[in-house]
Amino acid sequence: MQITETNMGDVTVLAFSGKLDTHTSQDAQDRVTALLDSGAIKVLFDLKELNYISSIGFRVLLMAAKQLQRDGGAMRICNITGNVKEVFDISGFAAIFDIYDNEGAALSDF
Repeated sequence: MQITETNMGDVTVLAFSGKLDTHTSQDAQDRVTALLDSGAIKVLFDLKELNYISSIGFRVLLMAAKQLQRDGGAMRICNITGNVKEVFDISGFAAIFDIYDNEGAALSDF
């Protein structure tokens, strides 16, 4: 799992690649927590290169959403494809998160 962080104005974009599962979720959680604890309140998760997500991976996203909501922030998710999109749809998480087809659409909705 790799996470690339970039800033687009006041939005922090975290691009995930690889697998977000039991083996990688703690590193991802630590990275997201550090970002939020540093004061980020607008976060976009770009999942274009993510090829697998497990239930523990969803937990990372849920915890981020809860912390951002509590702190008056917001998060968006974009570029979900393939098997990852299917898992979001089947699990019902597609209805919970604000999901966009591309980065531009997500950024314009903050």
